[in-house]
Amino acid sequence: MTTRVTDVADQQRFEITDPDGTVLGVAEYERRPGVVVFTHTEVDPRQEGHGIGSTLVREALDAVRAAGDRIEPRCPFVRAFVEDHPEYRDLVVDPVG
Repeated sequence: MTTRVTDVADQQRFEITDPDGTVLGVAEYERRPGVVVFTHTEVDPRQEGHGIGSTLVREALDAVRAAGDRIEPRCPFVRAFVEDHPEYRDLVVDPVG
């Protein structure tokens, strides 16, 4: 299935959609100067197990990198993704507090 990941900044989330524009999953975040704090990731239960969440997070992290920002992975799914994909570990900042 062809998907598209978009940063919907006014809703503070990345969305992954199918060709019809149906939202299949979201990765919610909060922004601080230079840092994107990922707080929650959710995929439509009918799409689980098809790599939708991994595609969403991979493309979101690539967008963060392209913007020159770093991440704070508070979301367990994003944290696990980064742990499993060492090429993204350089994006992680230490949490504040």
